[in-house]
Amino acid sequence: MSGGLLVAGTTSDAGKSVVTAGICRWLVRRGVKVAPFKAQNMSLNSFVTREGAEIGRAQAMQAQAARVEPTALMNPVLLKPGSDRSSQVVLMGKPVGEMSARGYHGGRQEALLGTVTDCLEQLRSTYDAVICEGAGSPAEINLRRTDIVNMGIARAARFPVLVVGDIDRGGVFASFFGTTALLSAEDQSLVAGYLVNKFRGDVSLLEPGLDMLYGLTGRRTYGVLPYAHGLGIDEEDGLRVSLRGAVRESVVAPPHGEDVLRVAVCAVPLMSNFTDVDALAAEPGVVVRFVDRAEELADADLVIVPGTRGTVKALAWLRERGLADALVRRAAEGRPVLGICGGFQVLGERIEDEVESRAGVVDGLGVLPVRIRFDRDKTLARPVGSALGEPVEGYEIHHGVADVRGGEPFLDG
Repeated sequence: MSGGLLVAGTTSDAGKSVVTAGICRWLVRRGVKVAPFKAQNMSLNSFVTREGAEIGRAQAMQAQAARVEPTALMNPVLLKPGSDRSSQVVLMGKPVGEMSARGYHGGRQEALLGTVTDCLEQLRSTYDAVICEGAGSPAEINLRRTDIVNMGIARAARFPVLVVGDIDRGGVFASFFGTTALLSAEDQSLVAGYLVNKFRGDVSLLEPGLDMLYGLTGRRTYGVLPYAHGLGIDEEDGLRVSLRGAVRESVVAPPHGEDVLRVAVCAVPLMSNFTDVDALAAEPGVVVRFVDRAEELADADLVIVPGTRGTVKALAWLRERGLADALVRRAAEGRPVLGICGGFQVLGERIEDEVESRAGVVDGLGVLPVRIRFDRDKTLARPVGSALGEPVEGYEIHHGVADVRGGEPFLDG
């Protein structure tokens, strides 16, 4: 191969992340030293590398598929949405500030092309092949001038492009043809062919369309992948899609006996690292559901308030929907409530935030004897310890610093 490949998609959630991981694992099984790469990622699902850099979880998953240690080189630009119009920009694993979408696409993104191509070249000098993942669609012609993640990186590296289409949502032939037709002649010359993803049924019925597509574009379709349920692989493009794919379609063993545990996860705004609950969903006899109404907590054995990129916003949302009162009542009754990261912060006495929301001092739910102060420097770490007598390791990603003023240690601390 040419030393690399760009996996692009006709749409978001076409399956680029999974296909990239699959190609990485296929190559490494054949003795090829391979690494994943995504120049720019927009995701609230992030991972901390061993050197303390924050990257998208999908790239960490792809590195695992390639049997290599993930690094910031594999995802040099990470955008973490804080609202509909702005995101925190994480460059080479470290936050460098908040920026509006207009400001980013208006010049900052194009200026980062040198950084991402340098990272790609470093990977190419170390590995036999680099499998790049695109973002959204390469035919977003309104953004082509400043593109650094789709055809921009493919043209800079002279990589062939494999376009993945999701046939499950329909219109895959039009999507392939339209995507190719909207590209410039130079970009079109890099499109090697297509891959049909999420197919259900008899593939022989698809073949006439594939032949016609070849006749129209001169490009072959390299494969048809079946729809696979319960993969449980980290995704990133859409929160609701990821919740559906990772939790509600998980394939697990039947429960032990007749007992079933019900876990309710409050679907707070800007939920981050929602894959934290995947481990519970994978347990036999555990049902995990995401809720946004107080009455949905009534029959839950455990309620989780998850992490979020907007702690103060999440606190206001819990109060608006009556969930805050329900959580306080539940805790007073001695029924389990688990707060993770930002969810832990909202359960405290107060939050002092001059960084994320700039709201100043805000009263928390008062369930825990904890006071939170947001620090300007983000904590990024990979702590190790023990729990219930077993060694464990995890990650830390937070601006909040907890001042714990009582209570009992959780597990082994």
